[in-house]
Amino acid sequence: MATPETPAARPVVGIIMGSTSDWETMHHAAELLAELGVAYESKVVSAHRTPQRLYDYAGSAAGRGIQVIIAGAGGAAHLPGMAAALTHVPVLGVPVESKTLKGVDSLYSIVQMPAGIPVGTLAIGKAGAKNAALLAAAILALSDPGLSERLQAWRAAQTEGVATDPA
Repeated sequence: MATPETPAARPVVGIIMGSTSDWETMHHAAELLAELGVAYESKVVSAHRTPQRLYDYAGSAAGRGIQVIIAGAGGAAHLPGMAAALTHVPVLGVPVESKTLKGVDSLYSIVQMPAGIPVGTLAIGKAGAKNAALLAAAILALSDPGLSERLQAWRAAQTEGVATDPA
């Protein structure tokens, strides 16, 4: 499986974020994908500071085998929408919590896409990053029986881990 440390397998999920500080949130998606055996790559791709990098990344994603993009962004959060505008690969947006408005600004920026440019928008922060990984895995599992089994096992283990009694 491809991870930033072991690029042996061809990545099928791209995790992109607007800045290195977003990794604090987005590493949760990477860890869950790794746990499920899904090859991924992670890159810093800022819609505002590195627009050509964004054009190049999104424009080449499908041709490089990327089947789902998870895009995390804070503040104005244009990255997921711009990526979706530049590729036909499904884009899942993760609003990164901001200091000023606690991620609500990011959520509104990502969720309010115009008709014709869809971005699947998840929760703010860690929960959103984890759910983006699970949703990406579910999308990929439609054509990957092994991943489907791993995902079902992960969900079953999660269910079994819930206590019956509160104390």
